[in-house]
Amino acid sequence: MNFTEIANARQSCRKYDPTRPVEEEKLCAVLAAGRLAPSACNGQPYHITVCRGESTKAVANAVTGMGVMNKFAADAPVLLVISEEPYVATAALGAKLKGIDYRSIDIGILSAYLTAEAEAQGLGTCILGWLDDADIRKACGLDKKVHMVITLGYAADPTVRQKKRKDMDELVTFMD
Repeated sequence: MNFTEIANARQSCRKYDPTRPVEEEKLCAVLAAGRLAPSACNGQPYHITVCRGESTKAVANAVTGMGVMNKFAADAPVLLVISEEPYVATAALGAKLKGIDYRSIDIGILSAYLTAEAEAQGLGTCILGWLDDADIRKACGLDKKVHMVITLGYAADPTVRQKKRKDMDELVTFMD
């Protein structure tokens, strides 16, 4: 698959096959792609905690809410918890001087790399921002802020849905 094919096929998976585990080589390929994601000053100010087996239950509980939010996470065989790490000195200085949260940008790029490679491996993903930070920290033994959780597994229904996106002229402005 080329990148455009991956981008067209990738979608948020909200129904996983809980009986189908993610193969170790596919999980490693996803994580290796994430390791290659660019970041401010190459600092990679994040950490990925891979939850499988029993550890997924506590994290899945921490991303569900209001009786309807993210209930599908309980069926995903892998949950990737993305937590923050300190900036490298040059990125910290730049963030302070420019007032830009480079860490959040870097974590966004990381999630794009992880989810794109997952799609290339035939896996479904969903990026979750609805989460209980304290509960996930406790479940994973983390002392830093959790930014997101990515569910990972095989889709129970791999049908690609029609994408709803803004028209290009609404999204892009060309300047000369």
